[in-house]
Amino acid sequence: MTLMAAVDASVKVAGLQDLTIHRSVSSIPFAGRYRLIDFALSNLVNADINSVGIFASQPFGSLIDHIGVGKSWDLDRRKEGLFFLPTTHQNGGIATVGSFRDFEEHLQFFEKSRQTHVVVTSSFVAGQLDYKEMLAHHLASGKDITEAVGASGSLKSYILSRRLMLELIRSYREKRILSIEDLVNLKKAPYSYGVYEYKGYFAIIDSIQQYFKESLGLLDENNRRLLFLPQAPIYTKVKDEPPTRYLDGSNVSNSMMANGSTILGNVKNSIISRAVTIGINASLDSCIIMQKCTIEENCELAYVIADKDVYIEKGVKLIGTPERPIVLRKGERVTKEDSQ
Repeated sequence: MTLMAAVDASVKVAGLQDLTIHRSVSSIPFAGRYRLIDFALSNLVNADINSVGIFASQPFGSLIDHIGVGKSWDLDRRKEGLFFLPTTHQNGGIATVGSFRDFEEHLQFFEKSRQTHVVVTSSFVAGQLDYKEMLAHHLASGKDITEAVGASGSLKSYILSRRLMLELIRSYREKRILSIEDLVNLKKAPYSYGVYEYKGYFAIIDSIQQYFKESLGLLDENNRRLLFLPQAPIYTKVKDEPPTRYLDGSNVSNSMMANGSTILGNVKNSIISRAVTIGINASLDSCIIMQKCTIEENCELAYVIADKDVYIEKGVKLIGTPERPIVLRKGERVTKEDSQ
């Protein structure tokens, strides 16, 4: 295969701060059982790209725990495969995709590759980008750099030759450019720039509002069918958990439910991740509940995002809005007094 890949898992996204205190953007849960990076990695392996570098900045413990050695994506190989390439910079990543500073730290990843071209992509876009088709378009165009774009703007994915990548890494200070995205936005000479028009479903997760909107948008069956294609599966870390239990008195409608949960209350228009407990007479409407959360009896929640390990005591009432959902941070405990 002529393509290798650099996945930028270090980009700072200020609008997601409440969900990234203890994790990178790339490891934010999405669609119940996935993480955002699953979509980038799956697009790559579905295009037979088997040399993938993940460039990450702190905090990346959650990301390492999720991707491991890449087994779930068939990237645990003796030759090539998955490379975890952390940055040593104390201030972490920058706000644009494809940092040359980070690439410079791991220059050998590019120097030793046998591939002729490089995909550079973010880890906070969920979609079904076909890199084989994008590469064919890039080669036919004769442009130096090709950017994938959708109806509402950039998909933060780029293709260029490995030779040009090495040139840019070695000269970015002199040229005063920060990243591949920065270079494309500035349209710096003497390079030529092309676009590859992507017409499928995609979601750019760059704010809490977008995260909430795009997540609940997947409750629409048409959106799910466009994102989860049988011919191009989205892979994730496999967990051996029992099915979710729906006990007497529970009622669930128009919701996505992952494995391992126990439901005794009422859930509608919501996304429930793994190992969640929802108590008797609890009522959830338009909520995103992440792994291992506990919601005790007689709670009322609407337009709430509960991060992993949140514990909500009985009788709590939390009502947000579609425009301003309430965000409960990882490990937070909420009492009835807190919600009054």
